[in-house]
Amino acid sequence: MPDPHQGITEMARRCALSGKGVMVGNNVSHANNKTKRRFLPNLRRQSLYSETLGESVRLRISAHAIRTVEHRGGLDGYLLDARDADLPSELRRLKRRIQAARAGAEGSAAEAS
Repeated sequence: MPDPHQGITEMARRCALSGKGVMVGNNVSHANNKTKRRFLPNLRRQSLYSETLGESVRLRISAHAIRTVEHRGGLDGYLLDARDADLPSELRRLKRRIQAARAGAEGSAAEAS
């Protein structure tokens, strides 16, 4: 019997865009007792629209990254400003698709003029 979860990777608690992840620290009581705790990032399942490609992309990103995407002018602006080393492979491919689509659109606009 085939494994139903084959090909599905376990997602880490990490933002796909900003790379924010789990941090560790201490709960400190009034008596100054310290116990370990985890600070989890505020991750949301969000659909972001790429204007260049004309399609939406579902990502698991932090609330902070959502604000940054809006500040930079949408998903296309965020990805084009980001360094490739800071992006996971899936988003690097999306960035290359956006760059190719923009280059194709600029080339066809130049031919029409």
